[in-house]
Amino acid sequence: MNFLVSIAVSFVAFIIVVLIPLIGIGAFGMYTFFGIVVPYAAMATFFLGVIIRVIGWARSPVPFRIPTTAGQEESFPWIKTDPIDNPKDTKGVIMRMLLEVLCFRSLFRNVRLEYRDADDGTRITFEWEKWLWIAAIIFHYSFLVIFLRHFRFFTEPIPGFVHVLEKLDGFLQMGVVPVIGFGVPGVYITDMLLVAAVTYLLVRRIYISQVRYVSLSQDYFPLFLILGLGITGILMRYFIRVDITSVKELVLGLFKFSPTVPDGIGVMFFIHLFIVCVLISYIPFSKLMHMGGIFLSPTRNLANNNRKVRHVNPWNYPVKVHTYEEYEDEFRDLLIEAGIPVEKQPDEKVEQS
Repeated sequence: MNFLVSIAVSFVAFIIVVLIPLIGIGAFGMYTFFGIVVPYAAMATFFLGVIIRVIGWARSPVPFRIPTTAGQEESFPWIKTDPIDNPKDTKGVIMRMLLEVLCFRSLFRNVRLEYRDADDGTRITFEWEKWLWIAAIIFHYSFLVIFLRHFRFFTEPIPGFVHVLEKLDGFLQMGVVPVIGFGVPGVYITDMLLVAAVTYLLVRRIYISQVRYVSLSQDYFPLFLILGLGITGILMRYFIRVDITSVKELVLGLFKFSPTVPDGIGVMFFIHLFIVCVLISYIPFSKLMHMGGIFLSPTRNLANNNRKVRHVNPWNYPVKVHTYEEYEDEFRDLLIEAGIPVEKQPDEKVEQS
């Protein structure tokens, strides 16, 4: 039942996020608040939160090399090493980080433990989590392409790479629909892939008992936000008409710090924009900060050269030590009385003195 409460709380929070701009724009006409104040507040929260988190990570002491490895460390010349999984220098670390960031290498190697019934009893099996890796790759790269495509709203003139992405991403053209009587915009593949991947990640988190057990409200809430972001974007492109010229005028004004809210922008856009702002504000305080934390993780960004280099804690400070000789001189009589052997007998102590 706990997971149902977590899902319900997250879904109700998402519905509230949708209703706030719907009521604010539809009932009260708060265009300036949702079009100017909220985006600036979200960006300020995002940058300030990221800076605070990064500074906190950077100040965390890491006196020793603690990289997580899955390969052979460099040792004797005749033992084959793994320079990527167990890097010995900066070159190996860079290669490992590139594969981790661009290909999700550790997730690719992830396995799931399962108990399966067999003739001789229950067996423990390990299953490759290939579908999780595929969904994660599709989601992240689709999100990246969509973000880059949105540069057409942020810049004037539009960069050339945006036109290239739009042509590659929207090669499926629906043409003219005779029944409706108007042309349907080109279908962007990444829009559909994003929604499909996020839906899979959400269903997987609910369906698999082990993942469901460790999932909290803060795990479901960003999935609902991203899913809502994708759905509202699809609605605006294919079903609910939005004045793109007015939207670009608003966004350009925000980036030039001379914002104005033109007339003719529908409420669906402000719902979409408000979900974006909530997601941006939520990132520094959630697990979504892994996008920056991976670069500062000592389990990933350090070379494993513990056998080659002696690492001394730089935070060590001089302390007064109590040597064994001093300890024995202080407690010699008590040690002898308790039958504990000592290095120097009392007579030797007297003769030396």
